[in-house]
Amino acid sequence: MLHQIIDRRLSGRNKSIGNRERFLRRYRDQIRDAVRKAVGDRSIRDIEEGTDITLPKRDVSEPVFGHGAGGTRETVHPGNREYVRGDRIRRPEGGGGSGSGKGASADGSSEDDFVFRITREEFMNYFFDDLALPRLIRTQLLADAPEWKTRRAGFVSEGNPTSLHVVRSMRVALGRRIAMGSEARIELRQLEEHLRQVEKLDHTPAAEINALKAEIEVLRLRLKRVPFLDPFDLRYRNRVREPLPTSKAAMFCLMDVSGSMDEARKDLAKRFFILLYLFLTRHYQQTDVIFIRHHTQAAEVSEDEFFHATESGGTVVSSALTLMHEIIRERYMGQEWNIYGAQASDGDNWQQDSSKCRELLDAKLLPLVRYFAYVQVADEDQNLWEEYTRVRDANPHFAMQKICTPAQIFPVFRDLFKKSVNAS
Repeated sequence: MLHQIIDRRLSGRNKSIGNRERFLRRYRDQIRDAVRKAVGDRSIRDIEEGTDITLPKRDVSEPVFGHGAGGTRETVHPGNREYVRGDRIRRPEGGGGSGSGKGASADGSSEDDFVFRITREEFMNYFFDDLALPRLIRTQLLADAPEWKTRRAGFVSEGNPTSLHVVRSMRVALGRRIAMGSEARIELRQLEEHLRQVEKLDHTPAAEINALKAEIEVLRLRLKRVPFLDPFDLRYRNRVREPLPTSKAAMFCLMDVSGSMDEARKDLAKRFFILLYLFLTRHYQQTDVIFIRHHTQAAEVSEDEFFHATESGGTVVSSALTLMHEIIRERYMGQEWNIYGAQASDGDNWQQDSSKCRELLDAKLLPLVRYFAYVQVADEDQNLWEEYTRVRDANPHFAMQKICTPAQIFPVFRDLFKKSVNAS
């Protein structure tokens, strides 16, 4: 007789969450590398969504147990007309099988990639492990902050049964019983003492004794009617919601779009700006991104124009710094704004303008910003690099690095925003 057992229990939504966490921990390095490669094809504001991660199958292989070749065995090969007992069968050339699947190599072997999706939080966590935002400050408590925290605020007489405070309730009940029965107990003690004295006398009438006993009994019944625990005595823990301190960030992206900035250098700058935007959104609820491009003149533009428009002519970097200062004065001078600047350039600039850039940074911009990072997407030392070196030496919240290849972007970013003992 055949028996079938059917499991009708519902599977939980997060039934495999434990296995997923173990998988992410085990292949953390491979996933981190795959996440970094997924940055280049996205816009800055869309980069923070989840993504599909592809890992080579060889990187997710697991150890398995197999049977060894030991012992005495006999194998029957169907359709054997060529070999007899004792012959050695030669291994086929070009791999074990003739078919090939996705990712098949020249020798006929196949190795499919393993593809899975990570969430937005997982995507961002893999990017910014061990990084800290310099001079991170949450400066203002906003009235419409969506984030709240709960704190204790004493006790109330009404609430959820799960919030009942037993000790406080019993303390209130004890105080109530003492207050309601104090006069009756004092009178009861006096009557009992008077009854004892009266009973010692031989000539006391029996009616007087019975009257005292009846009065004592009434007082005792009165005390018994005082409830041990009244609904009025119940006390519940009170919790109130308070808005969390939040703040806003303004991220200024400045880039040279003159003829010397080709598409490869713009791509390097875009990747760096993406990292900075993602990093800021982890610490601030609202992040405004302002794109300023410049050649001999500066202009605030959209993201598409910022990265794809082509210009020709010379370079005047101070025009972008001047425009950034004007925008800050017009829109972001409140104490709730934390301002960050990121500038990308190949370092080429008019000789007389580089000193002006240094003066603008020292006197106007750096006192207003939390952090300013300059990235030169060229290896040559230009006059702008020399002037900015003087700014870096005098201002701890100004940083500068060189990026020449895409592989250098993330190490440079980590170096600019690495955690320090004094980072807040």
